[in-house]
Amino acid sequence: MDKIRSLHDAIAQEVEDGMSIVMGCGLESLIPFAASYEIIRQKKNNLTLIAPISDMQFDQLIGAGCAKKIIASWVGNVAAGLGHNYRRAAEAGIPRPIEIEEHSNFTIGLGLQAAATGLSFLPTKTVRGSDFRSGNQFASVRCPFTNEELLAVRAIKPDLAILHMQRADRESNAHAWGNFGVMREAGLAAKRVILTYEEIVDHDVILNDPNRNVIPDFVVTSIVHEPFGSHPSPTQGYTRRDDNFYFEYHKETRSREGFEQWLQKWVLDVKDHRDFLELLGKERMERLRPQGNLFAPAVSFNY
Repeated sequence: MDKIRSLHDAIAQEVEDGMSIVMGCGLESLIPFAASYEIIRQKKNNLTLIAPISDMQFDQLIGAGCAKKIIASWVGNVAAGLGHNYRRAAEAGIPRPIEIEEHSNFTIGLGLQAAATGLSFLPTKTVRGSDFRSGNQFASVRCPFTNEELLAVRAIKPDLAILHMQRADRESNAHAWGNFGVMREAGLAAKRVILTYEEIVDHDVILNDPNRNVIPDFVVTSIVHEPFGSHPSPTQGYTRRDDNFYFEYHKETRSREGFEQWLQKWVLDVKDHRDFLELLGKERMERLRPQGNLFAPAVSFNY
C-alpha cells in the first residue's frame, strides 16, 4: 500500500477530533512543527497532546483552541520560558480551559515504553516525593522481590504519533540520528504513525545502515516528504535551531492579540509549509543550514 501523502492529506486522513497525539519526541530537536501548523489550519479539535518537551508547539496548538488536555512535563519555550498561551488557558480558560496531566520527562518515557511493550504500567523510584504523584497516572506498588515501595506509571497509549526524521524510502523505512528522546517508544506505543522527513532515499541507503532505522515500516501509516518540517527546531545534518524565531514568538505572544496576529501571519495566511518557507525567506533558510559536514567513521556490515 502506498503510504506517501501530502502533509495536508496525511493530517486530513489520520487526525480526528478528540484523539490523542504524541509529538515532540526528540525533546528539543525533530519537533514536527509543519504538521502541527497543518492541524491548526484544518481546525482539528479536542485533542489530547502528549510530549516530554514540545517546546512552543503545544503552546501554539493551545492558543489556536485545538487542545483539550495536555499530558506533558512542561509546555513553553525552552529559549525563553513558560508558554503564554499555556498560562492563559490554565489560569483563565483562554481561549478554552485545558486539563493537565503532569509528568516528568522520565515518566512520560516510562508510560510510552509500557504501552510499546504491551504492559499496563512500569515501576519507578522517581517523583515519589513530588506533589503530582497523587494523580491517577501514578499508583503505589510493592516490589514482589524486595517489598520496596515503588511508583507505577500508567501506560500512555496515543492514538497517533507524528515524528520528524532525517530520511526515508518509499516503503516508509526511515533513518534518524542524533537525540532520539522517546521517539522509538512513541512510535511503537501509538496506534498509527505519521512520519515527516527531510530527504527521500533509495531503499539500499536504508539497508546499508539498518541500525538507524528507528521505527519499523509496519507501524507507519503515512509518510510525508517535508524539508525543514521541524523548523524552528533542529534536524541534525539538515537544519540548525532557529533561535531568533523562538525569541520572536515569545515576545509577540505575550498578549492574546499578539498571538492572534502571529498565528494569522505564520499559519492561517499561508497555504502550506512551502508557503511558510517562502515567508521565512531563502536567506534565513540558508543561514540555518549546517556548514560543513561531520561524518561518522565508515563501518562494515559484512560477516
